Amino acid sequence: MTKGEETRLAVLDDAAALASRLGLGGLTIGTLATEARLSKSGLFAHFGSKESLQLQVIEHTEAQFVAAVLRPALAAPRGEPRVRALYERWVTWSSEALPGGCLFVAAGAEFDDRPGPVRDRLARQQQGWRDSIAQVFRAGVAEGHFAADADAEQFAHELVGIVLSYHQATRLLLDPKARTRADRAFENLLASRRPVT
Repeated sequence: MTKGEETRLAVLDDAAALASRLGLGGLTIGTLATEARLSKSGLFAHFGSKESLQLQVIEHTEAQFVAAVLRPALAAPRGEPRVRALYERWVTWSSEALPGGCLFVAAGAEFDDRPGPVRDRLARQQQGWRDSIAQVFRAGVAEGHFAADADAEQFAHELVGIVLSYHQATRLLLDPKARTRADRAFENLLASRRPVT
């Protein structure tokens, strides 16, 4: 990796942390220059525009998410153990990865009704994540850990709901029982999908 690439990745780390606190809309080359103590002209040379910066932050953060959550979870045994690993790593990511919480949760709410490339990129990222959850769940069905007729997309939808609720409870409401409640909801979700014996 070149020195220039190392610098760019470090700047993207700073940008993601800043966007997690200010929102992607609040992330500009100017605010990033101030935060990272770099020149605006240098950052402009790297990113070109606010929109390009926002898109690169999404892609950079997604790569970190895959490395911290998805890839290690896929190393767990197929079936329920893998679903559990996915949930555990995701909940940890949601509360610990960035100072302002999960960038994707905040950006999803911020850009859900703003047409354009940033919204489109966020939507693709989120749909890809739901598809990954559904695929991991389907493997659990194939292993016999979940009912053969269980709807994988519905499972993904409900799991996303649990983590979104956890994120709000822990970040906005400062609920000390947020994790306990999320874990209970997750266990109930798993129990509702197990085969009837």
